[in-house]
Order: sequence, then structure tokens, then C-alpha cells
Amino acid sequence: MFGTESSLSMFLNTLTPKFYVALTGTSSLISGLILIFEWWYFRKYGTSFIEQVSVSHLRPLLGGVDSSSPSNSNTSNGEADSNRQSVSECKVWRNPLNLFRGAEYNRYTWVTGREPLTYYDMNLSAQDHQTFFTCDSDHLRPADAIMQKAWRERNPQARISAAHEALELEDCATAYILLAEEEATTIMEAERLFKQALKAGEGCYRRSQQLQHHGTQYEAQHRRDTNVLVYIKRRLAMCSRKLGRTREAVKMMRDLMKEFPLLSMFNIHENLLESLLELQNYADVQAVLAKYDDISLPKSATICYTAALLKARAVSDKFSPEAASRRGLSTAEMNAVEAIHRAVEFNPHVPKYLLEMKSLILPPEHILKRGDSEAIAYAFFHLQHWKRVEGALNLLHCTWEGTFRMIPYPLEKGHLFYPYPVCTETADRELLPMFHEVSVYPKKELPFFILFTAGLCSFTAMLALLTHQFPELMGVFAKAFLSTLFAPLNFIMEKVESILPSSLWHQLTRI
Repeated sequence: MFGTESSLSMFLNTLTPKFYVALTGTSSLISGLILIFEWWYFRKYGTSFIEQVSVSHLRPLLGGVDSSSPSNSNTSNGEADSNRQSVSECKVWRNPLNLFRGAEYNRYTWVTGREPLTYYDMNLSAQDHQTFFTCDSDHLRPADAIMQKAWRERNPQARISAAHEALELEDCATAYILLAEEEATTIMEAERLFKQALKAGEGCYRRSQQLQHHGTQYEAQHRRDTNVLVYIKRRLAMCSRKLGRTREAVKMMRDLMKEFPLLSMFNIHENLLESLLELQNYADVQAVLAKYDDISLPKSATICYTAALLKARAVSDKFSPEAASRRGLSTAEMNAVEAIHRAVEFNPHVPKYLLEMKSLILPPEHILKRGDSEAIAYAFFHLQHWKRVEGALNLLHCTWEGTFRMIPYPLEKGHLFYPYPVCTETADRELLPMFHEVSVYPKKELPFFILFTAGLCSFTAMLALLTHQFPELMGVFAKAFLSTLFAPLNFIMEKVESILPSSLWHQLTRI
């Protein structure tokens, strides 16, 4: 033993400073190459090479279970993968549950002194109104000609004055719409104006329906009158819902969807889902979801989170994270967790509003799907439905953050949906008021081995630099470090020598 120790100390004493320079330089170069390879592999495949090898090859050899094996969802979503498309720009959608400007948005301004709508949002609404409520044949009707100019006015009072001017000429449906949206200060007053608009709109619709095949001009007029009629009926249904006549609202929405099945741009089914949830008619909610929760149709937070709520409802009242960790998740609990993960992957901003970790504001008139604006619009109307289902928010709280451990990095590579648009934050800042802090997509941390190799490379590079500048001093430090490192081993060997007979120890050293 003493011979081994003396030979080791002699070897350390014979090492020159050049050896330490070469050693640290070589280790720095090797760790740098590992770091470069790890980073390249991570950027290309979204995972750490060392981590993947350890999980895929070493864990099975050690008796572990590979939890990253592909599930049935990968095969069932082949159509989704084939239909994925790169979203180059963010498309803004009309909020299906947008509030009334006069009765709700303006009331908020009177109370708080804050403007709940941005100029960009209101400008989009003005463009929508010109698209839905005007056409090239407006000059044939004097009232419609006035309203065509009214929708382009930026000043609210100028728009309201133009609407009154149009009503002095004739019963104009779009004039009543403008007054119901912007001048009415209560929902009841808005409903009264919409009923007058309905009477005028039905008359125009019947007349244009008889002439729609007489030329392109009449077809455009009929299309405009159809949009006006659908808009009025939908807003009347929303008035009934806000005034507590929910069953009446459901009937109006169903009739409207049956009468105009092709007008999906208004997303009336989302209004219907919210009303059915208020009635706690979960069977009908499931029936509506079965029709609209299709991979080929545009998704929304309402569709994804309502599906998650229904699955969570089946298990949430008895769900306990402690019990689940002991016995594992049942099939129903697994389905509920997967539905929550699917919803969070679509829109990650919703849970913080549902769990009241972030304060709500009034939803804008337009939303960006998968953005913070859509999350606000959904939570504003559906938070009460989640609270009504016992344990649903608890299940959401325990499981939603696990989504980000399942999505590969970068986060734009989703499992079920098209890549997450990188422009959502910019578009949301345009849609949401300045006093609201816009949520951004949660960032996933770099894998451990990327950070480890980066630290190792930096450490060895620093050692190489210090050894090159101060070779003798670093040699002394290296000898002291190695002596300290082998000190416990020397201590153990001394104890073993003192316990074992000298003859036995001599035979073992010879072997």
C-alpha cells in the first residue's frame, strides 16, 4: 500500500506545467464539442441527445419503463398532422360573446374612467359592420345610403345622429342595430330596439329573397339582408340570455342554426354551448360538441375547454391528488387529464383566469384564437360553469401545468394542433387595453444536459486559461486537489491494514 502511495506521489511530482496546460485545454475542447453537438441536436429534434439516449436505451437496461413511447393519440391524429399548416399571420376573429357597447362597455367607462376597447379593436368592428350591413345597391334605399356613411364614422355621436336621420326616412333595420348597440344604456332597451330591427329586417329579407336571382346586384342585396337578419336574431337571443330567459335563448339559437346552417362565421354554436351550460344540460352540450369538435374544423377555447369540463365532471368530485399518486390514475381520470392537456396546449392562458391567478377584464369585441384575448373572453363567461362543477377547478389546478412537460421543445411543435403562432403576443397587445398585462406563452426551460455541458465547457475553459497563465501555481493546486481527493481512500486503506493480518494483506497485494 505504501509503495502504491509513494509511486502515485512520485508520478504527480514528475508532471510538468505543460501537462496541466494540455490536460485542461483538451478537456475544454472536448466539453465544447459536446456542447455544440448537444445544442445542434436540441435545435433540430427538440430534445437533448444525452437525455434521449439515457431514457431510450439505458433506462430499459436498468429495468425502467419507457414513458415516452408513442400512444394511440399519435395514430388517431394522423389526419391532424397531415392538415397542419404554418401560420404566417394571426387571424383575428369576431368574439361570439361580445358585449353591448352602450349597455356594457360604456357603463364600465362611466364607472372606472377607463376605455375597455382599443382603437384597433373598434376599427375592426367598423370594418365588420361595413362588410355585413352594406352593399353596392345601398344607393337604391335612401336610409341605407345614410347608414353606409354612418358605419364609417369614427365619432360615436355622429353615428347615432346618422341612425336617427335614417329612421326619419323609413324603418331601417341597420339603424335600429346601431342604436341598440351604442345608444341603449340597458339590455332591456337594447332588446326593444332589436325587436323593431327584426320587424324591419324581416320585411327587407322577404322582398330581396324574391329578387335574388334577377342579377348580381340583387344577390348582393339579399346576402346583406340575410346577414342583417341573422345578426338581429342572434343579438336578441343574447339579450334573452342576459335577462335570465335562458331556455328562450336556447330555442332562438337552435332555430337560427337550423334556418341558416351555412352562416358559421357568427359561431352561434358557442353562444348555444354557454347557454346550455347555464341550464346544466350537459347531455345537449355533449351533443353540440360531437358536431363541432372535429379535427377538420377551426378549434376554439370554448370547444376545447368545454370538452375538458365535461370529462372532468365525471371524476372531479372524488379526485384527490394524493390518492391518485398512490394508486395511479383510472381510465376516466386519465381521459379527463388528457382533455385538460389538450385544451391547455390549444390555449395556455385560460387556466390562470379560471383559477383566478390573474384578474379578468371585459372581453374585447375581437379575439385572437389561442391568444390572451380569447382566454379572457372564454373565462369571462365560463368561469361560473367551472365553479358549478364540484372539484373541476381542483383537477385543473393539479394537472394543467403538466402540459408543458409533455409538449416537445420548441413549444411550436404541438401534438394535436397547428404550430403556435409567434405573433400572438403582438396581436393581443393591439386588441387588449393598455392597463391589462398581456399573458405570453409559458417558456420551457432548457434541458439539464444542455445547461450541464455549458457549465462544464465554461469551467474547463477557465481552467485552461488559468493553467496557461499560471502553470506552476495551477500545478500546486492540482496536486493539492488530487491529494485531497485520494485522502478518504488512503484513510480507508490504513484502517483495512490495521484490521487485517499483515500476512493476508501481503498476499492480497501480490495478487
